[in-house]
Amino acid sequence: MDQDPAGRVGTLVEPLLAAIGIELFDVELKAGVLRVSIDREGGVDLDAITTATQRINEALDTADPDPVPGSYSLEVSSPGLERPLRTPAHFRRYVGTTVSVKTRPDVEGERRFEGPLDAADDEGITVAGRRLAFADIDRARTVFEWGGQPKKNPNRKKAAS
Repeated sequence: MDQDPAGRVGTLVEPLLAAIGIELFDVELKAGVLRVSIDREGGVDLDAITTATQRINEALDTADPDPVPGSYSLEVSSPGLERPLRTPAHFRRYVGTTVSVKTRPDVEGERRFEGPLDAADDEGITVAGRRLAFADIDRARTVFEWGGQPKKNPNRKKAAS
């Protein structure tokens, strides 16, 4: 086995999910919790999550060798509105959108910043004109931007001038 447990799980379940029209977005194993994020056109609902959870459970229970040795809890969910970006494919998918980035402590410049994801390739990304190698990124996520104008509150009083 040449992959880490999360990679082995991804390899195992990706084709099973694709067969039912669900995209595997990410797999993460941390502190005894196996998190599997799924998506599909139009988003995922409770039925899709339930179906995916059953398929993933069956695959993990019958896989030989076991892709995740030891005990763990399985969580299957949508990646959410503000999606974590961890792989080059994730970053490429969201070029043109606003992202939030936190760099590793030894990287020069601002550690936390937000801006448009201008470019992404196999080596790194460019955000708001700043080039970063993937090794320099501690965490990154998309930023959900609310559309439309805020509603006016008819009960709000104007401040005295």
